[in-house]
Order: sequence, then C-alpha cells, then structure tokens
Amino acid sequence: MAPGIPHACLTLLKRDLLLAVRRRNEVINPILFFIVVVSLFPMGISPERGLLQALAPGVIWVAALLATLLSLESMFRSDFEDGALEQMLLSPYPVTFLVHAKVLAHWLVTGLPLLLIAPLLGVLMALPEQAMGTLLATLALGTPVLSLVGAIGVALTVGLRRGGALLSLLVLPLYIPVLIFGANAVDASAANLPIAGQLYILGALLLFAVTLAPIATAAALKISTG
Repeated sequence: MAPGIPHACLTLLKRDLLLAVRRRNEVINPILFFIVVVSLFPMGISPERGLLQALAPGVIWVAALLATLLSLESMFRSDFEDGALEQMLLSPYPVTFLVHAKVLAHWLVTGLPLLLIAPLLGVLMALPEQAMGTLLATLALGTPVLSLVGAIGVALTVGLRRGGALLSLLVLPLYIPVLIFGANAVDASAANLPIAGQLYILGALLLFAVTLAPIATAAALKISTG
C-alpha cells in the first residue's frame, strides 16, 4: 500500500465528519426517526410487558434499518452536486479505499449513534437484560453491512434527481437477511436459546460486504458519473 493512501482516506474521513457536524439536521433526523418509531409502539399497541418483549427485537431492528435507509442518500449526493465526487474518481488513489472511508464516515455518523441509543430503547420495549448484549452485538455487526450495501444503491442512483424511491427498491431486498438474522438472534437470546449461528452469519455478511461492496460501489460511481 502506498504511503499516501492512508493519509488520503483519513483526510476524506475527517472531511465527511466535519461536514456532518455542519449539517446537523442530516445527522439528527435518522436518530430522531429511530427513537420516535420505537417509542410509538408502547403507546400505540399496548404497554403490556410480555407483548412488548415479543415485539422488541423486530421493532428495534426494523427502525434501525429504516433510519439507516433514511440517511443513505446523503452519502454521495453533496459530493456529486459540488463536483467533489468527480475529483475523487479522478484522484490517483484507488477508489475502493476512498469508498471505505466514505462508508466508515456514514457509519460513525448514523450507525454508531443507533448502536448507543438501542439499549435505552430496549429498556423501553421491555427487552430482557440477557438480550441487551446480543442486541448490541447484532447492531455492531449488522449496521456496517447496511451502510456498505446501501453505498452500492446510492452509487447507482446518485445521478438521478429523484432517486430516493429507486434507492429503497434496490436496497431493501438486500437488507432482509441482516434484518432476519439480527432480530432472530435477539429474540433467541431473550428466550435463552443459542445465538452463535446467527452471529456467525452476520459476521460472514459483514466480511463479505467489506470485501466486495466497495468494489461494486466504485464501479457504480464510475457508471453514474460517466
């Protein structure tokens, strides 16, 4: 690896985090969406503990998935509009490494706050104490996959004026395995059942996404801006 590549990735990461701080609304909206969606269930369905406990894994995971989807379009949109994306593609550095930096910035701004807030919402949804660690583990493994896979969809639709609906259609089917195994692991943990299989699958999905998603994203960006 050339010495300049880590520096370029770190610079891009710092730039995206600084832009996120300046555009607080884009950062806060997905987090508020996550909190509001989960909080509405005890009020809208029933405060009965047993029912909330049964719904908690699915509700929290669906809310996290939708909150991530809500924030995806901003990953490359502003760069496309101000020309920074074209400069990134024309730079001497491998685009896949730069995509890794962009995705990491997106996860730090969106996925990490969801991960930190999830235990509080788990308490709200009467999630058993033994399932809290599993909830954090599944979100830690699953939310990066959501960002990595979502980056492919964003890259394919970044050149479209109204690509939000198409982005949802492209990305949601690919999110289903993460949703199924993430929610199932939390549910199994609440019932004191083994969860190793689900965690291994989520880990495999993360490894697969880290390896291949940046390559696909880089190719999609070149197609969209070509």
